[in-house]
Amino acid sequence: MVSSSSFFFLFLLCSVLFLSDEATSLPELPNLTTLSFEEGYTQLFGDSNLLLHRDGRAVHLALDQRTGAGFASQDLYLHGFFSASIKLPSDYAAGVVVAFYMSNGDVFEKSHDELDFEFLGNIRGREWRVQTNVYGNGSTAVGREERYQLWFDPTEDYHQYSILWSHERIIFYIDNIPIREVVRTQAMGGDFPSKPMSLYATIWDGSTWATSGGRYKVNYKLAPYVADFADLILHGCAVDPSDHKTACQRSDAVLYDAITMSADQRTAMAKFRKKHMTYSYCHDRIRYPTPPPECMFVGPESQNFLASGDAKFNYRHRRGRRYGRSSVDAVL
Repeated sequence: MVSSSSFFFLFLLCSVLFLSDEATSLPELPNLTTLSFEEGYTQLFGDSNLLLHRDGRAVHLALDQRTGAGFASQDLYLHGFFSASIKLPSDYAAGVVVAFYMSNGDVFEKSHDELDFEFLGNIRGREWRVQTNVYGNGSTAVGREERYQLWFDPTEDYHQYSILWSHERIIFYIDNIPIREVVRTQAMGGDFPSKPMSLYATIWDGSTWATSGGRYKVNYKLAPYVADFADLILHGCAVDPSDHKTACQRSDAVLYDAITMSADQRTAMAKFRKKHMTYSYCHDRIRYPTPPPECMFVGPESQNFLASGDAKFNYRHRRGRRYGRSSVDAVL
C-alpha cells in the first residue's frame, strides 16, 4: 500500500512538472524515493520535542523554553541530492531558526564544510526570511550568505527545499526551482565543500541575531514553535565514518556531476533572483571591498544591488510586504 507521504510526494512532483515543464523538474536520478525516519535518520537532541507521524515519514520538531530539537542522517555522504518538504511555525516567530543543512563539523572541527538552508523567523505581520550559505574547509571568515523572500506563505503548507551537491557544483532548489548555483572553480580552492557530510534538520533559539540583528527575541509565552518535515530524500554516496571511504562506483559520481540546469531552469533561476533575492555577499562592497574570487564575474545582476549587498527593490517596494501569489507563475 502506498503511504500518504509517498502519495503526497508523487502528487507534488506530477503537479509541478505539469505546471512548468523543465523549469521546475527534479534532477534525473534513479530511485529518487522518500525514506522513513528509521531508514535514514537519528535523533540529535530534544527528547520529546521530536515526534514522528505518518508511520515515521513525517517529523515534528518543537522549540519551547526547555529545548529545541533536531535530527541527522545516519550516514555521511560524499555528494548527492538531499531534500525535504518543510512547514514552518506560524504567527509570531521572531528569534526562531529552522535549519536544513549539511555539515561535517563534528568530524572536522577546524576545517569543516557546510551547505545551509536557514529559515529566520519574524515578528507578527512580517515574512519569514530564507538564507543559504556555503562553507568549505573551515572558511567561516568568508560568509557566502544569500537571503530571499518567498512567493508563498511557508507556514500554511509544506514546500520542498533541496540541495544538489556534486564534485563540480552545488544547486539549491525551492519547490524544484533552482535559486542558487555555486560552481567549483580553481580560484575557490578548498572553499568549495569537498569532504563527506551528514544531513541535519533543527529548530533552535537564535534570539541573539536571527530577527533584526537580535532586536526581537523568542517569546516563549507563544511556545511551542513547531516545524514539520516530510518527504525526506537521501540520494547520495554513503561514506564509512571510520575511514571516510565511499562505496560508490565511478558511475555514481558521474551521475551527480552530469546534472546541470536546462535553459528553462536557468531562466527560472534568473527570474527568481531578480524578484526575490534581498541580499548577496557577492555585491556587499562594505563587507568585501575585494570580492571573493567566485564573485568576480557576476554579470548584470550586480546593478540590482546597493553597496551594502542589499537589493535595491527591497528598499523601494518590499518593506513590510506580506506574501503574494503562491503559484509557480509568481516566480516564472
